[in-house]
Amino acid sequence: MTALLHDIAPHPEAFTRAEVGWTPHLPPLAEEELTERHYDGLVDASRAKNDYFRLLARDPEVLKARTLVDKDIFYNAAEGLPRAERELSATAASRRNGCVFCASVHSRFAAHHSKRVDDVDRLLDEGVDADLGERWNAVVAASVALTDTPNAFGADEIARLRAAGLDDLEIADVIHGAAFFNWANRLMLSLGRPVAAV
Repeated sequence: MTALLHDIAPHPEAFTRAEVGWTPHLPPLAEEELTERHYDGLVDASRAKNDYFRLLARDPEVLKARTLVDKDIFYNAAEGLPRAERELSATAASRRNGCVFCASVHSRFAAHHSKRVDDVDRLLDEGVDADLGERWNAVVAASVALTDTPNAFGADEIARLRAAGLDDLEIADVIHGAAFFNWANRLMLSLGRPVAAV
């Protein structure tokens, strides 16, 4: 497999809710190479247009498992944490990890679902120590603790989430969103890099 060179593609200047691109370090499968097995792994056929998912489709069974977990964490919001705060946990992990691409995607969802655009922008601009009100501060702090050192996350973060009014299912959703993106950020940052919109 040959590494791709993309030194001329500009990096984003800052964290943003604006759309950001992503370019791979390794060649993804071409759309015409995708088989029924690959499409099964993609789960959504529209993902065949995306370089990232076509790269992950090199191992379609793992991609399918990854995608189903992702969808369950963020779209199965009948119980537990509201969608906006699931997206907040992903944004906080992505901001902490320096994943400009993931932070842009999930901050847009957090802003859309919460209607708290200024607070989401404050998180992107000021970082994970920004004051967003105690409930959101607790979600961000728990997400950051899990991102920094997963085995150091524990009773203190859970107590703060409970004090902010979260129940067991909501706390589990904070953990799921942050843990998934703690892993997903590292995957995206290892396999490619963000590209500024032109």
